[in-house]
Amino acid sequence: MAKKAIKPSLKNPFDAAETVDFTIPGEIAGTTGGYEVAMKEGYDLIQRPIKSVSVAQIEKQHFKKRMTVWERIRVLTAEEPNILFQNWGKNLDGASLVTGILNIHGRDVALYGHDFTVRAGSMDATNGRKLANLFKMAGEKGIPVIGMNDSAGAYVPAGVGGLDGYAEAFTALRKISGVVPSIMCMFGFNAGGGSYLPRQGSFVIQPSDTFFGLTGPGVVKSVLGEDVTPEELGGPKVHGGSGVADLTVSDEVAALRTAVRLLSYLPDNNSVMSPFQETSDPLDRKTWEINTLLKKAFNSPTGFNTPFDVSLIIQQICDHGDYFEMQPGRARNVVTAFGRLGGNVVGFVANNSSVDSGQIDVDAALKIARFNRFCNIYNIPMIFMEDTTGFLPGREQEGRGIVQAGRAMLDSIVDIRTPRILLILRNAYGGAYASYNNYPTGADLVLALPTTRLAVMGPAGKEFVYKDEMRKVRSAVQARIKQGVHERIAAGADGESAQKDAEREGADWLRTQEAELNLRYEKELMNPREALSLGSISSLVMPTDLRKVLGENMNFFLRHYKAGPMQSVQREFY
Repeated sequence: MAKKAIKPSLKNPFDAAETVDFTIPGEIAGTTGGYEVAMKEGYDLIQRPIKSVSVAQIEKQHFKKRMTVWERIRVLTAEEPNILFQNWGKNLDGASLVTGILNIHGRDVALYGHDFTVRAGSMDATNGRKLANLFKMAGEKGIPVIGMNDSAGAYVPAGVGGLDGYAEAFTALRKISGVVPSIMCMFGFNAGGGSYLPRQGSFVIQPSDTFFGLTGPGVVKSVLGEDVTPEELGGPKVHGGSGVADLTVSDEVAALRTAVRLLSYLPDNNSVMSPFQETSDPLDRKTWEINTLLKKAFNSPTGFNTPFDVSLIIQQICDHGDYFEMQPGRARNVVTAFGRLGGNVVGFVANNSSVDSGQIDVDAALKIARFNRFCNIYNIPMIFMEDTTGFLPGREQEGRGIVQAGRAMLDSIVDIRTPRILLILRNAYGGAYASYNNYPTGADLVLALPTTRLAVMGPAGKEFVYKDEMRKVRSAVQARIKQGVHERIAAGADGESAQKDAEREGADWLRTQEAELNLRYEKELMNPREALSLGSISSLVMPTDLRKVLGENMNFFLRHYKAGPMQSVQREFY
């Protein structure tokens, strides 16, 4: 029995030894010279980052349920990658980062990926320069970027060079922000610069069992004395809820597949439209399901106060019901998503009454603002769906800056230059209506369902509209109670029970009168008629015709829209 431990190997013992011949096929062998020596040295240098990685390092990566950078590339595309900037020194400086161009479904994509099997994917000056060169080239050629981040951070033995490398990459990525879109996948454990760099990108995708953040749990423990796990500090649930991660998925393969799917909705750069995709779904398809949804909701006992999931409406409007929601784990009271309508990519922003009545809070406002600005920069037309009772009031929201967040949302809407349509589904009250893509804020078209309730205020508005009647009703309550007590005592009831019964009867009568005024207010003022007569709404649309009307109007606006970079003044915004 062998005493020496047998190490696993990926090498087939029956394979012939690999030999690399630098002669031309069919050439008669002759004496070798300096040329062959130079060729062999060049070949060894090209292969060094791959061949220098031991099987143990690869197995260690697999044991942690992670792929190598080369395996990740094969998930993104079956095409052979064009590896660029193969810069590395004798100590493998620069070899821990792979940069290249991929062909994904016929589109050129600039790619970088940390190779954790080489110096833990750490950053040095050479890596930083490689990244900066890649970003610069992506911006100049107008191609999107995909990043696969799996790095231990700056390479400590490199000293300041590692920090300079990050700084150079930060600067280059910032300069192409708004020129080409970028998708960042987070793998492994990333801290410090390994977190800042990918978050400079357009979108961040984070799988389960990964971490990224300002510092790791060890630093938090030493500085604050707080015990915290990586999952609690910077896991997918944390970043998915805060919006730091735009999408959270189950594993690495899901992250890479999601990146490819997201890319299909994005343009190559800010001078072109997103890819058009032919569809067999007729534009005039009737949306009967929307009619059924609204009928069941509004005919229920809670009537027009019944919440419903707006994503069902988005689904019915999009080609074949396919849409891609962004930041689904954050601020569920609003839905932001990419979809296709008649083959054209459209950005959807919709209040979701199934969560907090669709009220706009700080997180919802910032979520909307970020999505609006991305669509505006990259020539993506937008459809807004309004169904909100307004901004969420309260001390907590004021303390978190609801005024600033609401301003960020309003600014992003006013600044939109791409074609945009507003569809009012039901509630559109007060300041939320005034700041939500109406004609004064720049909408190209405002449509409404017959279920629209557009007013300065919700049902509480009766207090102002019917002020005199409300005063009379409330003042009459005491008289009714007094009369009721008198009648009950006369009928033989004792004073205490007569008082209680009369007060209960008076309270019931008051509720009935207020309910009648509520119904009157809703009938007279909470409807689309006044807005229609003033031109605030262009026309009413039946629920079954939504896809047809939205699609035809969007096609009209797109025929007269010329894609290009933003030329207007860049105003201050939060």
